[in-house]
Amino acid sequence: MQVTASTLAQIAGTGANSNMRSVVAGLTALPSGLDRPHRLAHYLGQLAHESGAWRYDREVWGPTPAQQRYDTRTDLGNTAARDGDGYLYRGRTGMQITGKSNYRQYRDWCRGSGLPAPDFVAQPDLVLTDPWEGLGPIWYWSTRELNLLADGNGLDAITIRINGGTNGIDDRRAKYVRAALVLLGYGPTQIREFQRAEHIGADGIAGPTTRATLHAALTHLQPVTFGA
Repeated sequence: MQVTASTLAQIAGTGANSNMRSVVAGLTALPSGLDRPHRLAHYLGQLAHESGAWRYDREVWGPTPAQQRYDTRTDLGNTAARDGDGYLYRGRTGMQITGKSNYRQYRDWCRGSGLPAPDFVAQPDLVLTDPWEGLGPIWYWSTRELNLLADGNGLDAITIRINGGTNGIDDRRAKYVRAALVLLGYGPTQIREFQRAEHIGADGIAGPTTRATLHAALTHLQPVTFGA
């Protein structure tokens, strides 16, 4: 199977857009093990949640009270003495790379992977160009070893590692199911059809048994390829 922006659009239930094309550009440049369908389903499900079904590739800036404190967030590498670091290094890409330190780490990871990344610390807006926009979430996923959790079908554990808790868990599960079904050749809402094919209770509800069966079916697929 070849995964394209149209595949992501099917998962989201919308038309293809530039954010989806950026995701595919990143996966094409450096798959990082995400060509395995059971991992990719978790990755796309989480990314679809984090990005609002690929509507957003940057932090919506108010600024909110929390955003106003970004300038003094030295834990993010922002320089407290210089006003404006918070906005300059605001969240970008589908997984919201935030803070000067993370921009530096992302740049260094790209270069360490053999990719000619620009200096995102000096020019943070370049994070939103291809393939760097799509590689940002892959950096986040890879450096937190989330493929290992995906191998064990650990959706809740992945969520906690990304979010620090289980915020949005129902939507994350729903988007994982949509991604898994599409990668298996079903429509994104064809839960009942999948259940019938797998001879499990065909109630149209993607509970723990159905999600486990989706994972098992995905592990038997050949690696996917990526294309425009």
